[in-house]
Amino acid sequence: MTSVTEDPTVERREDPFGEVLPEPDSRPRRYTVISVDDHVVEPPGMFEGRLPGRFADRSPRVVRGDDAKEAWLFEDQLLPNIGFNATVGRRPGAGSREPINFADMRRSAWDIEARVADMDLDGVYASLCFPSYLAGFGGLRLQTLSADLDFSLALVRAWNDWYIEEWCGPHPDRMIPCQLTWLHDPELAASEIRKNAERGFKAVTFPESPHQAGLPSLHSGYWDPFVRACAETGTAICVHTGSSGKLPETAEDAPGDVTSALFGAGYSLTTTVDWLYSRYPVKFPDVKIVISEGGIGWVPALLDRLDHHYRKNGDKRGIWVDTALHPAELLQRNFFFCLLDEPSAMVQRHRIGIDNIVFETDFPHTDASWPDTQELLHRHLTGLPEDEARKISWQNAAALFRHPIPDAVQLDPSAF
Repeated sequence: MTSVTEDPTVERREDPFGEVLPEPDSRPRRYTVISVDDHVVEPPGMFEGRLPGRFADRSPRVVRGDDAKEAWLFEDQLLPNIGFNATVGRRPGAGSREPINFADMRRSAWDIEARVADMDLDGVYASLCFPSYLAGFGGLRLQTLSADLDFSLALVRAWNDWYIEEWCGPHPDRMIPCQLTWLHDPELAASEIRKNAERGFKAVTFPESPHQAGLPSLHSGYWDPFVRACAETGTAICVHTGSSGKLPETAEDAPGDVTSALFGAGYSLTTTVDWLYSRYPVKFPDVKIVISEGGIGWVPALLDRLDHHYRKNGDKRGIWVDTALHPAELLQRNFFFCLLDEPSAMVQRHRIGIDNIVFETDFPHTDASWPDTQELLHRHLTGLPEDEARKISWQNAAALFRHPIPDAVQLDPSAF
């Protein structure tokens, strides 16, 4: 195996990821847009010079095998990037779950200057990016594959340093800083949240169902220090579908498309109810919980069920004894939901809560709306009052993540 440099430029090998589409033209802009769920593919060399000296020789790095396939080498394990995490710009291919090399990706998957250029092309002003395969969407993989917790903590801190310095630093107006959290000690996690808030982090990615990853559940009280720190610093907790390493269970012989169809609503509803009944919105009224890559169309059905259950059963178990709000009211106060491609959900937007809807492009995944984000939003927002369209496309996200948008861009989406 050979190491891959920080700027991989090898020729593209034959691959199963679908035809590379012609380079698109810049799209007309109708809306100012903030995307609250995109991804960065961790680039080769991101840990170089960022780990304490005693860990330098164990630093994860990208290697290329004799078969020309690349993978992260991490604690003697090979972790390849997976195709669907970075196949934007291609026609859908049959091998989207196959390992993919950096040269097979659109460069903007891992290079910040190329990313901003692709955001310009698509008409997206600002973006919040989750990790990809190396860290895992909730940071779980990076801190569970090694038995050395000191090393794992160093990796989490190095990842956060790279993210805010190299990914967000060159264009702080365009990127919303989102950190990994430490999962093995909630007091230390709280301390990291407070320190990172001072550095400019506005959000944290957190596994949606920690008990599925062998960690204490949301109902145990274990996570109280972490959630308190998020509430007190205004750090939004972003709960990404699939971030616990689990996906909705189906029959063993079910086609892969079944899992894909269930990926959003099929899992996010369960996750949301779990977070709601953890009572964190009661314990910490200022906490903000963002259900990422889960869609919004299922939210009205959940609200109806919460209302029905409370009307029939009240609070027999004393779960809500110290709040005047009903469960559905707490949901609409503390939770935010990410719009994907769901034009029918706009009919129910007021039931969901017009202030609770934010938008995502999911770049550079196979579901990404790039380069036609503006057109997708136009299909969703046509006919809505202008103030509601603004809330969905950018205002709610700007308030949620405390990310100001220049006046000129607010007034004219073409002003950047």
